[in-house]
Amino acid sequence: MNLFIDNHSGIPIYDQICSQLRAQIMDGSIKEDAMLPSIRNLAKDLRISVITTKRAYEELEREGLLYTVPGKGCFVSTRGPELMREENLKRIEAHLEEAVRLSAAAGISRKELREILDVCWEETV
Repeated sequence: MNLFIDNHSGIPIYDQICSQLRAQIMDGSIKEDAMLPSIRNLAKDLRISVITTKRAYEELEREGLLYTVPGKGCFVSTRGPELMREENLKRIEAHLEEAVRLSAAAGISRKELREILDVCWEETV
């Protein structure tokens, strides 16, 4: 598990932790049922507050990506990647709906919009 905290980004530290852990769970870098570092150890390693680390873990637990076993620690949920995929699909649909609305308002055809999507896909993937 690799986490990098950027103190100058303007993004809250707990959010940076959440985003990076989400991504690593999603891409399989952190496997299902893997034990995460304790809240105290992660805070010490990142040189941040225990409260900040606790907030990140709690957020990920609310999202269903982590679960806690009292006295044992925090673990990656076995359903984590499925939940993340579903959440990402919802977000993608919302962005695409907005793109369709904007393109219709600007007089951009479906074909042109698909071409734009294809170009974006090629540049990113």
